[in-house]
Amino acid sequence: MATVEENLTRVYTINLGRAWLTPEHKRTDRVINMIREFATKHMKSDEVKLEQDLNRQIWSRGKTNPPRKVRVKMVKDEDGVVTVSLYEDVPAATEAPAAAEEEEKKPEAASVETATAVAAEEPKAEESKSQTS
Repeated sequence: MATVEENLTRVYTINLGRAWLTPEHKRTDRVINMIREFATKHMKSDEVKLEQDLNRQIWSRGKTNPPRKVRVKMVKDEDGVVTVSLYEDVPAATEAPAAAEEEEKKPEAASVETATAVAAEEPKAEESKSQTS
């Protein structure tokens, strides 16, 4: 017999466009059912739970206008329960330190620009004083 891994994690992009074949007032309900069916089929488990963040994103645009696609992360635990959640892109976390370095450089550049702007304004102020005298 095949052994079940402790935590099986997979990331999927689910196409929800077929929900537009259902009547307008039932679309988001259909999308929720489609996600459950997809998880049941691909993770081979009948017990599927959707996280609140995923549910809120799907329902955020109302009952008649759900998203056409959704990127999800599915985790199957040792009991066979599949938890479906929104997928957060991990490389964005690795890019954050690079963005922090850029932000550190920007204030230095701004201080240099400010210093040159102040230096440029000083002669103008002296000229205006000499013209009025």
